[in-house]
Amino acid sequence: MTLEPSAPAVRRATVAVYAVFIASGFAFASWASRIPQVRDGLELSQSELGVVLLAIAVGSIISMPLAGLVVGRLGTARTVAGMACIAAAGLATAAIGARGDVAAVAVGLFLLGLGNGTWDVAMNVEGSAVELASGRAIMPRFHAGFSVGTVVGALGGAAMVALGVSVTAHLLAVAGAVVVVGPLAVRGFLARSAQDEAHDDQPRRNPLRAWTESRTLLIGLFVFTAAFTEGTGNDWLGVAVIDGYGAEAALGSLTFAIFLGAMTVGRWFGPGILESWGRVPTVRILAAVSLAGLGLVVFGSSLPVAIVGAALWGLGTALGFPVGMSAAGDDPTDAAGRVSVVASIGYVAFLAGPPLIGFLGEEVGTLRALTATAGLVTLGLLVSGALQPPPAARPAPRPDVAPAPGS
Repeated sequence: MTLEPSAPAVRRATVAVYAVFIASGFAFASWASRIPQVRDGLELSQSELGVVLLAIAVGSIISMPLAGLVVGRLGTARTVAGMACIAAAGLATAAIGARGDVAAVAVGLFLLGLGNGTWDVAMNVEGSAVELASGRAIMPRFHAGFSVGTVVGALGGAAMVALGVSVTAHLLAVAGAVVVVGPLAVRGFLARSAQDEAHDDQPRRNPLRAWTESRTLLIGLFVFTAAFTEGTGNDWLGVAVIDGYGAEAALGSLTFAIFLGAMTVGRWFGPGILESWGRVPTVRILAAVSLAGLGLVVFGSSLPVAIVGAALWGLGTALGFPVGMSAAGDDPTDAAGRVSVVASIGYVAFLAGPPLIGFLGEEVGTLRALTATAGLVTLGLLVSGALQPPPAARPAPRPDVAPAPGS
């Protein structure tokens, strides 16, 4: 007999999922906010910086395809706790390397990506389980929690730059916070996933079989385009504003924070829009907003115009990744495997994006190199129809909107 989680258990799990999303975003943005200073301190060219940034993507790409197996064996709570510790160790290693050791920075970023990749899959699987248990469409709000973490991390980075705090001291403190918060937060996770409880009487299949499902692969391609668009802003917006508009370092970090703030707003209010318009129309409209923002950032006549563009870019990018994760979890059967596949394909964008923009930046400047993102936005539009739930998907507030728990 299947027992449904109690309402208090679902509420605790909702808070816990928010906490791990926030912690993940905080760790990543704290690093990203200091990229310009790391570049300058290590005296890296644009292409060299792109190669160093590649390390974090390589770590994620290695861990994500196997994340479904890891989550299936360890469960979401133990997976998130362990991977948070690995990510924190990587952040600390990169912090120490920022004092002059490029190899240490690369190793640290690899570990950060390795931990963060499986952490990302596990927290999305737990979010999907909480979503199912509560019956509300809130996955974008969990991702808004990630964005809240990124905003706090970016603003903290801007403050550290303005106060003259070293990259090493700043990132070591962040690593310490992550290694404490991650393991504590998972104590509130559901004792068992909703997927397990609903399918105790069904035979389990290998999570790797999700790689053979055409809809899952198309959703992954959509998430790839969303991740490329979001990741380009995360990695290069601050550098582009500093190089292209002659902005001070603190203003570059502030522009990055505005980009993340707009993304957070979009994710927080996204569930209402999705329930009114449906997934496909919503992501297509936001793609147009993202393209408009990119145009203002790249071709704006002044820094204030570029800052407005950064806000539009962040708003337009807000729902791509979380909607893709919801689509991967429409059917709770084998959700861990499907989320792992979609996230793995999406994170290839983090593998390809940093060096691509870096090499283009060597030729045309970092600001103009951002135009490559427009092509990915267009590709996302072409495959966005895959986000429509199949007839057998779990019930949702609307036929075209995946059910999500309070997010």
